[in-house]
Amino acid sequence: MKQWYEELFEDFADGYDREVFTQGTIGEVDFFEKEAGFDKSLKILDVGCGTGRHAIELASRGYSVTGIDLSEAQLAKARKTAASRKLDIPFFRKDARDFNFKGEFDLAIMICEGAFPLMETDEMNFRILQNACNSLRSGGKLIFTTLNGLFPLFHSVKDFVNAGSSGSVSSANTFDMMTFRDLSTYEATDDHGKKKLLTCNERYYVPSEINWLLKSLGFSQINICGCKLGAFSREDVLTTEDFEMLVIAVKERDMPITKAQKQSRP
Repeated sequence: MKQWYEELFEDFADGYDREVFTQGTIGEVDFFEKEAGFDKSLKILDVGCGTGRHAIELASRGYSVTGIDLSEAQLAKARKTAASRKLDIPFFRKDARDFNFKGEFDLAIMICEGAFPLMETDEMNFRILQNACNSLRSGGKLIFTTLNGLFPLFHSVKDFVNAGSSGSVSSANTFDMMTFRDLSTYEATDDHGKKKLLTCNERYYVPSEINWLLKSLGFSQINICGCKLGAFSREDVLTTEDFEMLVIAVKERDMPITKAQKQSRP
């Protein structure tokens, strides 16, 4: 049985690119360039690349980028757009819970949640961070956005999502204070005009959790900031008004894989 995020991104490439939350690409890539020190010799991995909007913009600026995503429909559009712009970008269909690029990249990005934190268990979400970490060289950098657990403590997730959604309706949200998961129904219309009613399950994280998860994977210099569409900045202090948080961390060293972590792998 397919999970809700798999169903959502089937035949939804054009619709996805029209969503409000995908309109900040240029400013976000400006931030990535700054974090990369404008060094075009760096290799970049885009986890959960979707239709390739960040990967394509980075490649158009001269960076070497690889994109991975679970949705073949999203990847098909990414490849078509890259080809139309004469950009050579490897796009691979891979599950973020199960990929292995050992130390091949200098920078990994997971934006607009990428794959994290959409998974149905915390263990799966952790595996995504673990794989992103393993893809980086020592001294490499991870930049990602994730749902801010401080937001639903003060606001209605349902009202926020409805206000920022184009042509989709979210209803019946139930935020669980024990698990920090938001359960909701989401109605979307795919690229063929077919309506889908999905039961969504998303994990919100508080900063202390993210900090601990990343430290356990060997990251240091962890910065957790507010997240503004198209205007990422280390200067934005995270508040309860931020629906997402922006995380920047440096891989200090490779951590030994424990027996429990080996057993958790699919």
